[in-house]
Amino acid sequence: MPLPRVVVVCLLTFSLGLCVQAVARSSGERSFVVEETTIAQVHTAFKTGTLTCRHLVDTYLARIERFDQEGPKLNAIASINPLAVEEADRLDLLFAEQGLTGPLHCVPVIVKDNIETLGWETTAGSLALKGFVPVRDATAIVRLKAAGAIILAKSNMADLALNALTTVNLIHGRTKNPYALDRVPAGSSGGTAAAIAANFGLVGLGTDTGNSVRGPAAHASIVGIRPTMGLTSRTGMVPLDVLSDVIGPMARTVEDAAAVLEVLAGWDETDPATDVLRQLPAAPQIEATLTDGLEGMRVGVLRQAFQGGPLKTDKQVEKIFERALADLDSLEVKVVDSVAIDRVASSPIAERCRGLKYDLNEYLASQGSRVSVHTLAEIVSSRRYDPSIQEDILAMQAVDPQGPGSEACDANAAYRTAFAAAIVAMMEKHRLDAVVYPTWSQLPQLTYQIVSQEAGQSLRFSTASGFPAISVPMGFSVEGLPVGLSFMGRAWADGRVLQLSYAYEQATRHRRPPVLAPPIRYNPAPSIH
Repeated sequence: MPLPRVVVVCLLTFSLGLCVQAVARSSGERSFVVEETTIAQVHTAFKTGTLTCRHLVDTYLARIERFDQEGPKLNAIASINPLAVEEADRLDLLFAEQGLTGPLHCVPVIVKDNIETLGWETTAGSLALKGFVPVRDATAIVRLKAAGAIILAKSNMADLALNALTTVNLIHGRTKNPYALDRVPAGSSGGTAAAIAANFGLVGLGTDTGNSVRGPAAHASIVGIRPTMGLTSRTGMVPLDVLSDVIGPMARTVEDAAAVLEVLAGWDETDPATDVLRQLPAAPQIEATLTDGLEGMRVGVLRQAFQGGPLKTDKQVEKIFERALADLDSLEVKVVDSVAIDRVASSPIAERCRGLKYDLNEYLASQGSRVSVHTLAEIVSSRRYDPSIQEDILAMQAVDPQGPGSEACDANAAYRTAFAAAIVAMMEKHRLDAVVYPTWSQLPQLTYQIVSQEAGQSLRFSTASGFPAISVPMGFSVEGLPVGLSFMGRAWADGRVLQLSYAYEQATRHRRPPVLAPPIRYNPAPSIH
């Protein structure tokens, strides 16, 4: 088959810049609104000639300059890929030759800075790790690139991912909530959440050990997924707690988040947590289930997640949540109110299984001379950490952790198994497909008046069980502050949880962009490389 004339011209010019311009002109590129766009819309625009990859990347970079580094100065971005524009030009050439190169062709991704990127500084938000340049891509990054994605930027995060309430560190400072600059974006993936909310990229990656994808997603009116433990590889992630760490997608729509999860999912010989995938009778369904009907679906209201404990639920959050339950009922989903998980006792020794001290020491030791510190003790003694994590980091350094096969790890595994079984028993009793609860029972807190006792996040259920959970926009308070709704399902039922989330999202359309980062008109000037 002969090459398209535009490609022949490109090859004869030996100029990538001229080639991309020729591709754009030949396709009759017209104005395309980048803000709030989706993967499907971008790919359609490529095919109809209304957009090029270069234009998409340039517009996101312009938005980062205008709203992250200037204007409201959201401070969500830690660093920008210096090769992003070159990669966009390359993908435009490939598109002219063969069409889309993969399901994430030219999808600009914002990646949390604790996920390794080859030849690109990865600090985990820690001044102690400044200058660490990995010699590999994390498995998640390898899979994104293979699917055609562009890693556009690394995002700011809480120091060592230790702060779930806010996103701040000694390298990049504090990230602001794009909906209210005096409010927190939660943590530790607050940089990714703020960046996706403000349209600095198409999708993002976060990490979730307690609630660090879902909490920031709720604070930024976006979608955040904590997949079933073992569905996605953590290889190349700076660990916080290997027993609970997962990498999950963050996006403005459920459909886009599902598309990223589809790419990330799969066995990885370098991450033993994914070995269970090889024992399943069939691969978990993700994207294919989104548009299935909801007939016969049953959802339980897990008030146990946000009521009856020491943390109080904000009255506005309660009101918005009750409206969400009514919306689910209108979708002909059977809402079962209330359901409860039986209490499962845990041995105190279980808390000494692995954890930050054990896992980070192991990780740092494996990096050799690429890092300047090799133990948590060295980080503590260096005092190169943000004051916001001092209490936690000192407490973790004081622990005497035990490793795999120890009494502590046996007790920990027994507790997690029993807790997961208790959730399954409750769901079977009520014939439930999922449970729902507010992702965060309080509104985003004021940046300089954070009260940890009023955090209001629901940590334990998905984290301890390893079950999938997704946070979707549930609406806004009267002050315009975002609130999120969480769906949690059984292990490997990620597709079912996404199906419910998608139906709720499509029926309610609560997502709206922040007025502090409005659309811009960006027409990149012709350039020759």
